[in-house]
Amino acid sequence: MKKSIFVDGQSGTTGLKIHDYLKKYQELELIEIPYEKRRDPAERARCLNEADIVFLCLPDDASREAVSLITNDKTRVIDASTAFRAKEDWAYGIPELSKAHREAIRDGKRISNPGCYASAFTLAAFPLVHYNVMQPDYPVSIFGLTGYSGGGKALIEKYEANDGNNEYTKAPRPYALTLNHKHLPEMMMRSGITRCPVFLPVVCDYYKGMGVSIPIHTDLLQKKMSAKDIHELLSKHYDKEAFVKVMPYKDESCLYDGGLDVTACNDTNCAEIFVFGNEEKETALLLTRLDNLGKGASGAAIQNMNLMLGFDETFRLV
Repeated sequence: MKKSIFVDGQSGTTGLKIHDYLKKYQELELIEIPYEKRRDPAERARCLNEADIVFLCLPDDASREAVSLITNDKTRVIDASTAFRAKEDWAYGIPELSKAHREAIRDGKRISNPGCYASAFTLAAFPLVHYNVMQPDYPVSIFGLTGYSGGGKALIEKYEANDGNNEYTKAPRPYALTLNHKHLPEMMMRSGITRCPVFLPVVCDYYKGMGVSIPIHTDLLQKKMSAKDIHELLSKHYDKEAFVKVMPYKDESCLYDGGLDVTACNDTNCAEIFVFGNEEKETALLLTRLDNLGKGASGAAIQNMNLMLGFDETFRLV
């Protein structure tokens, strides 16, 4: 019998992309809600309770409301908002982090799909804390570059407005300058760090693709390791993963004219982690690139669904 899937919030950037993925699945049955009834609580409640798995692609308050409308113990939820990402009783949707993470997703009823910045950061930082290399109160700083699609429909419209004098497209734009980005609680909880990072995100005039970097003074780490040692640790941790790859150390072929293309993982569900280092200066730089609409959002949601349904995680994603 086919499993039934419902996407609540299917007209947003993440919801549309999830729908594109789901169209490839002959093994699943999609529950559709008429456009004119998408805000009808009774109709939404019916669809939510009929589905085996629900994707929530909604603002935080609307996601909380949707969860409250589920009155059975059968429907499983993958939520793409920030509403539940720092909740202990919700499994966190990055299965590559550990065996326990993968099992919690596979067996869970409530899965919080990670944020794009948080995915890139946590993939690099979690192993360092987990293996006691980086102390939880290490003074972490984070720098992130992203395409404008990460801001959803409203920001896409602003960047793509052709009025002849678009201020958004003049130069890369640092934002969240109150130093209180909405991904910070998730980043801290899911990586294991206890001191709030200084996080500077920058949105740029290209559609999608993300690079998130973490500079490290290796002499300040709890366990003294060189950049090369850190590379070996991350390589071993993600050795058998299909969607997370640690790129070769000091390999110029991975660069473009000495720089890094943060869009190289676009249209995939892959994340690639780079480790750069200067042993003489006792410094290292971890940099993760991914598609903010792929492994940073919709692709990750589909990977988690595959795991929950007993499919291979790569099914319909490669």
